[in-house]
Amino acid sequence: MRKAFSPSPTTPPPSATAPLGAFAVELQEKEFDFLRHVVMQNAGIVLGPSKRQLVQGRLVRRLRELGLKSFAQYCDYVRDSGPEELVNLINAITTNVTSFFRENHHFEQLAKKMLPEAMKRNAQSRRIRIWSAGCSSGEEPYSIAMTVAETMPTGQRWDLKILATDIDSEMVATAANGVYADDRVNGISIERQKLWMQRGSGDHVDMLRMKPELISLITFKPLNLLGDWPITGPFDVIFCRNVMIYFDQPTRDKILSRFARLLAPGGYLCIGHSESIHGTSLPYRLVGRTIYCNAQEQSNGGG
Repeated sequence: MRKAFSPSPTTPPPSATAPLGAFAVELQEKEFDFLRHVVMQNAGIVLGPSKRQLVQGRLVRRLRELGLKSFAQYCDYVRDSGPEELVNLINAITTNVTSFFRENHHFEQLAKKMLPEAMKRNAQSRRIRIWSAGCSSGEEPYSIAMTVAETMPTGQRWDLKILATDIDSEMVATAANGVYADDRVNGISIERQKLWMQRGSGDHVDMLRMKPELISLITFKPLNLLGDWPITGPFDVIFCRNVMIYFDQPTRDKILSRFARLLAPGGYLCIGHSESIHGTSLPYRLVGRTIYCNAQEQSNGGG
């Protein structure tokens, strides 16, 4: 659904010299090379030379917040500050483009095929797990939760949980809050809005909050796909959409391999409309538009 933590290819670049207070700051090539290396090493995001102005525009506000007068000073700050500023850097340059029920065929297949198969496969354990990897501001996991709640039999007890993660800690906090403006819920029918959302009152009448029974299905956590995964699986379905497109091929292969180890045999991986899996020895079999099935058994583990 995402977007997750990918720089948008359609974002217009700011001016070559971005204003900062009473003077102008320009991101020089040497500083850009350092910053994009840091981002690549820690988040897997590939920032090509054409992204220099985008990165400059995204980071000017951060320089202002820190009282720094040059990107050279900021690079020194990143070197000296450790993980905390690394999070701020990645949050600043990532783009979160998402909407409810985006690429709706995935949710249709979740209801028609993926969930019924998982229920049959897990009839004894009565356990179902779904992962939204790159959840952004929450539209994807809440769309999953609505689909699940409308599909699962109401009279039967199932241990069902949805994990929602994103590298952007600010987006994770927004998603966990579950509050959206009117113009953000256009992808949800009026019937679904009445069923799963509560409208605010007074000054917040133009805001809608997800109902507690929907929020309770989802666990939101910050997670860097290039870091450790404190996750055991197995998952019946993994959504990782429009996230890997900005990784280089070795990084994509590594993440796909880790997903494969966490997917249940017969489980599904949903990827973005501009992504594909090919030329790998991984056990994925294409079964629908950007839908892949785990075609063989394997051991679980985050790797």
